[in-house]
Amino acid sequence: MLLLIAGALTVLTVRNLFVATMMLGIVSFLMALIFVSLDAVDVAFTEAAVGAGISTVLYIGTLALVGAQEKPGIKFAAGPLVTCLAVGAVLFYATNQMPPYGNADNPIHTHVAPRYIDVSPIEIGVPNMVTSVLSSYRGYDTFGETTVVFTAAIGVLLILSQLRRRKEDEDEDAEKPARKGLRVSLTGLGSQHDLVPHVVAKLLIPFIFVFALYVQFHGDYGPGGGFQAGVIFAAGFILYALIFGLQYTQKVLSSTVVLYLLAAGVLLYGGVGIAGILLGGNFLDYNVLSENAVSGQHLGILLIEFGVGTTVAAAMLAIFYAFAGRAEPVTKMPDQE
Repeated sequence: MLLLIAGALTVLTVRNLFVATMMLGIVSFLMALIFVSLDAVDVAFTEAAVGAGISTVLYIGTLALVGAQEKPGIKFAAGPLVTCLAVGAVLFYATNQMPPYGNADNPIHTHVAPRYIDVSPIEIGVPNMVTSVLSSYRGYDTFGETTVVFTAAIGVLLILSQLRRRKEDEDEDAEKPARKGLRVSLTGLGSQHDLVPHVVAKLLIPFIFVFALYVQFHGDYGPGGGFQAGVIFAAGFILYALIFGLQYTQKVLSSTVVLYLLAAGVLLYGGVGIAGILLGGNFLDYNVLSENAVSGQHLGILLIEFGVGTTVAAAMLAIFYAFAGRAEPVTKMPDQE
């Protein structure tokens, strides 16, 4: 089914990139509904905010940055194709060595899952077992995922900054006479004459932020956590930027502050692990953070989840700022001069 959807989207991409982008957002929204029906509400939060929301905005932003025609003269590169085929063959071979899907005798069903179910309420004391597994038992893996998000954001920023510098160097002489101070960023204008989006956004955005705080600090007891709260926070700021303009959004939360927050979240997560070592425990051992082991688990999970939420929100905003800041300039409206 997914292959058929991917094939259909490929055809749509050739004919209409915008339609394909909206179809991807619809597929992400449907996947979020499927996750809800499977009681995977944590994943549904992320899929709805990132897949149906932020990713769709970034896709549309990418379409605004590229031309309608593909540049001619692209040469066939055999090296990347051979590398992809080789990696795909290795992955396909590795899947044959995995246990049968859904088999009740798989190790995960006979050893791992029963231990989490029986022991985590005593060792961790967190009602939400997903949080106890991801933040405590697999805290080192989650730290790696947070570092990946941080690295991906930095990589995107570096790539976009290099492309911008290259384009400015090439078009500097041709664009200077045409601008004459009368052009601004496309997102800098915002929807200044649309009353309904302004009113609706002012009503929704405070509730989005409150809900993000609830998801952040209630993730121990219900669906949610740092990843989900981070993307919801970022979605609120991105909605504000789309309605009121990027310039006003950066007055609330500037690009410099976003970059500091991007690093601060990872440092907070790693700092909790270092604190465990300094207090005589292991890296990311929360038991030593308090006199009571369960209280230490609660404190450690609270801190690292806040670090995850900070990094994820900052990464989403940094990427959005980078794309929105590269939008083609447009002439000011007559009433704005």
